Amino acid sequence: MLSPNSTFYPRPLGVTPAASLPQSPSAPLETSRQLVASDERDAPYFRSLEEVGIRLNGPQISAVRHGKGPLLTLAGAGCGKTTVLAARAGYLMEVSGAHAGSILLVTFTNKAATEMKDRIASLPGIRPAAARAVQARTFHSFALTLLRHYGVQEEIFGESRAQHTVLKMLLRQNGMSEAFQPESLLAMLSAWKMQGSETSDLPEKSQEERDAKRVLLGYEAWKRDRNKMDFDDILLRAAALLRDPAVLGPLQQRFQYIMVDEFQDTNSLQYEIVQKLAAANRNLMVVGDDDQTIYTFNGARQESILEFDKVYPGARIVTLDINYRSDARILGLGSELVARNKRRRDKRLRAAGHRGDAPRFATPSNAEEEAAWVVNQLCQQVEEGLHTYRDIAILHRTASSSRAIFEQLVLKDVPFVQHGASPVFYDQSLIRPLMDHMRLSLNPRAVDALPSALGPLYVSRDAGLEWIQRSEEQQAKKYPLIHLAKWDKLKPFQQEQVKERIKLIKSLTKLKPVIAIQEMRRQFYDKYMESGDPSIFTHYKETMLETLDEFEVAAKKFETVEEFIQFADELSRRHREMESLRRSQDSDAVQLMTIHRAKGLEFPCVYWIGASEGIVPHSTALRQDIPEDQKAALTVQQTDAELDMALEEERRLAYVAITRAKQYLYVTSPASHHGKPADVSRFLLEAFGMEVPDKRKNREDAPNGNHASYGSGSSNWKGNGNTNGKANGNESRNGNAAYARSGSRPQGRDAVSPVQRGADQRSAIRQSDRRDFEVLDERDEDRLSERRGSGVIRNHTAFSTTGISQTASSSSSSGSHSSGAERTETVAIWKCSSSTCKAWLRQKPDGASAKSSKKATSGPPPCPLCSGTMEAGTRKVPVTSRFGR
Repeated sequence: MLSPNSTFYPRPLGVTPAASLPQSPSAPLETSRQLVASDERDAPYFRSLEEVGIRLNGPQISAVRHGKGPLLTLAGAGCGKTTVLAARAGYLMEVSGAHAGSILLVTFTNKAATEMKDRIASLPGIRPAAARAVQARTFHSFALTLLRHYGVQEEIFGESRAQHTVLKMLLRQNGMSEAFQPESLLAMLSAWKMQGSETSDLPEKSQEERDAKRVLLGYEAWKRDRNKMDFDDILLRAAALLRDPAVLGPLQQRFQYIMVDEFQDTNSLQYEIVQKLAAANRNLMVVGDDDQTIYTFNGARQESILEFDKVYPGARIVTLDINYRSDARILGLGSELVARNKRRRDKRLRAAGHRGDAPRFATPSNAEEEAAWVVNQLCQQVEEGLHTYRDIAILHRTASSSRAIFEQLVLKDVPFVQHGASPVFYDQSLIRPLMDHMRLSLNPRAVDALPSALGPLYVSRDAGLEWIQRSEEQQAKKYPLIHLAKWDKLKPFQQEQVKERIKLIKSLTKLKPVIAIQEMRRQFYDKYMESGDPSIFTHYKETMLETLDEFEVAAKKFETVEEFIQFADELSRRHREMESLRRSQDSDAVQLMTIHRAKGLEFPCVYWIGASEGIVPHSTALRQDIPEDQKAALTVQQTDAELDMALEEERRLAYVAITRAKQYLYVTSPASHHGKPADVSRFLLEAFGMEVPDKRKNREDAPNGNHASYGSGSSNWKGNGNTNGKANGNESRNGNAAYARSGSRPQGRDAVSPVQRGADQRSAIRQSDRRDFEVLDERDEDRLSERRGSGVIRNHTAFSTTGISQTASSSSSSGSHSSGAERTETVAIWKCSSSTCKAWLRQKPDGASAKSSKKATSGPPPCPLCSGTMEAGTRKVPVTSRFGR
């Protein structure tokens, strides 16, 4: 049980105490033992399953019993779909008399395929030979087996580092070393192939497209000359092979029953393969959850599930809606959250999991405080024996958003496994050049740092290093880079750039790290990273910008470049030691991963970090919130429909994060993100009954160009604790005035590249809100005061500090405060009488309406945190100028 001083609370910040936590209904207790009568034909099969502990519920029985024809099985999170797939395979063999070799079960990962084989082999009555005869394979395994059968012998070329090396070589050969990122080219090529298209058909309308196509055609030729094919080639060539009736016919005759797991993740090419195989018999069972479609960037199509019964008229639909994983309150939160999506099949999950604890929420001031809170809490849980490290997972939205939590785990010697990301944030390929420039400012002859300095000078690393090394042998220099200024292979303007770069490097050591980073970005780095056709590489650029912004945030806590470099090096060293230690010892470790990687997994305790606007939902899905004049400047225009779809996928991602938790769920929503104010994720507020307005509609309807925005003080919020249906923020359920706060996202960058414009557009979004009946403790007040005020605003042209702008109630003029101080006022409050609880509420001002004044005469309200008695008091708070006094 959490203490009253805990940083975690029963509701997200901004949700009224009157709002109740969503809770899923309890599932019926009947299983096959009660639902399948002993005189039914298939009763022996279900009795045999019960003997080994497999007791199926009603929907599961319906899916297992399905015989011929298409079947869509909607499998909610934690509803036992793997059990159903295995049990149906056994049913087909034991009850329906199907031959084991006629069953094809397709999934996405080797781990899932192996688990499926093991489940089938463990079923009662299934002989080992029959279990082996069932074809449980991944899409790639099935396709590769098909290709090998028909004589395709190319070697698999699937290691991403090797692919990147080849593309870098081809880029150098084509004189485009700095024009494209290998990962961007490969992502584009993969997406193109998964549509069933050939590389030769790539578009070539713009010069960037022509350049990219030339490199990628070279990549295909390189593989062809060396008798190699990558994973995308396997599916593409298998699909082409299946278009031959002589190949397809025998497969259709063999595989009478086809089952597809994780159907929502199939792309166009995979779906084409499945449709061809199932065309003759139509005995196709697909299992999936449209609410967990979170891989559209990899070609997954939600339409596969939404339109299945249109593609297969007469298809049965069975919904597995009994969840065996999560506490009813955790499941209720997830279900209520995802129900807001419009493009989904309606379903409400029922709870049958073990009881745990209600979800808990926190609003730290920033990612650093968030990381400290989370790591302190999980360490306390392990010390008290509530969990082991392996019980705990920390889920985050993007790779860069794990930086602060990674550092805390390393520095506090908490064993953890980071899945699918670079070992240390500061060693990432995007960050390393900036770190190495700062290393060169401390030691100009740091040999390991020199290669990173050559790329941003548009100098070939190999040739450049060779020239520097030869020149050093003749005459050593304090700054070895200066040798490039006399290299005859460089043009005069490049030689001049070398001299300017050395001047910059010399100056970095005198700057604070964050200023040094901003200056490097302003002078050269953002322009260097800006490459390729923005319509193709937007996703990579968004990730790049987010990572660089996170880098600046990380640097703010250091005063000197030397201190920053020492910290990063120490972090890398300690992480290497931990990695070595973990490989040789037991794997009792915290699991740190993105939400995407957590799909399909479950953990007793989950910490979902970064549940704030701009993180989840991600900023790329919030472009509908940008004023139209700024939206017009975006490098890639998106329609309202596309933005709606992006926002719904973000909501599905939040649903996946929540439903990974079995018994304990902790959700943190930093009040600032990359130095800008950030509200609690709208998804959480919606789940508690708060109505979040459509900002596009508000902009269209708003008179005189006054744009309403999410979280603003107008009639935007409708909490379920408001009995009269009004949401004007002036009256609360208990007669207490809402504690108002406002913040603005300043515009701060004058640079001209699309990457920099993207930062301008995002920083220009105005974020302000007014809360109904908001409960604040001392940390909340400090946080919200910080958001109303202003710190250092990043501007890569001029490093300025913008003061607090306040508007007096009697005048339209505004004044500036260059210092960090704020105007305050003393107000009447209710404060909790308990010495261990710091909750307080602002009392209703004298100008309250008669109706609400009557409510207030009943005395102080109960404490919304500990339910104790509250007493009158006073408190100094920042002046909330936007709404007056």
